[in-house]
Amino acid sequence: MAQVKVTLSRSLIGRPEDQRATVKALGLTKTNSQVVKEATPQIKGMLQKVRHLVTVEEL
Repeated sequence: MAQVKVTLSRSLIGRPEDQRATVKALGLTKTNSQVVKEATPQIKGMLQKVRHLVTVEEL
C-alpha cells in the first residue's frame, strides 16, 4: 500500500469533539506534528473527515 504523510496544519480549538477524536486517532497531537500512515480505506475516510485541518502528502 502507498503511504501518506499527514501534518496537522490548523488548531483544534473550537472544533467539535468528533473531529478532535479523529485527529487524535491519527496520532496527531500539536499543530505541525506529522505522522506517516498506510493509505488504507479507513485512514482515507478519517482524512476526509478532517481535510480542512490537515495537510496530506503522498509518499
